[in-house]
Amino acid sequence: MRINEHPLTTQSGFTLVEALIALAILSGGLLALASALGQGMLLVSGSHYHQMAKEKASEAMESVFTARDARKIPSWDNIQNVGQSADGIFLDGPQPICAPGDDGLVNTDDDGDLETLPGKDGVFGTTDDEILTADRFSREIEIRNISSNLRQIRVIVRYRAGNAQHQYQLTSYISPFA
Repeated sequence: MRINEHPLTTQSGFTLVEALIALAILSGGLLALASALGQGMLLVSGSHYHQMAKEKASEAMESVFTARDARKIPSWDNIQNVGQSADGIFLDGPQPICAPGDDGLVNTDDDGDLETLPGKDGVFGTTDDEILTADRFSREIEIRNISSNLRQIRVIVRYRAGNAQHQYQLTSYISPFA
């Protein structure tokens, strides 16, 4: 040992390579965080469309059950798709979301105009009302026979939020007995 040298004084620290590796790992983590934040913003911006899709699917399902219970649908044979039975009243395939017709059912041949929703102010009849156009929303009611007294009803609402196509699906079962 030299006279001026202390036994505990050794030089240590990070090398340039270690600092660059740490910087690369940190950058990767920050990019992943920014991507997650961007995806979160997309989900939040489209959440009101998802809520509308849920409501429109529930509305369709409830209208079928209500029409059966109130005897607005003449017979059990009418609760089918047009392409499935000559007596079926529900249109096949995706349909624009329209106001229900005189029968109170959606996705039938007597549906009214395109549906209008209140705008940001929450009041109907103002300038900011939103019309659900066919390019933004569509609804499909698919009815499948399970047995002679049981059918599966599947309501699929498809909608566009941003550049992505989404869908909400609601499934239930119905029998001729109220």
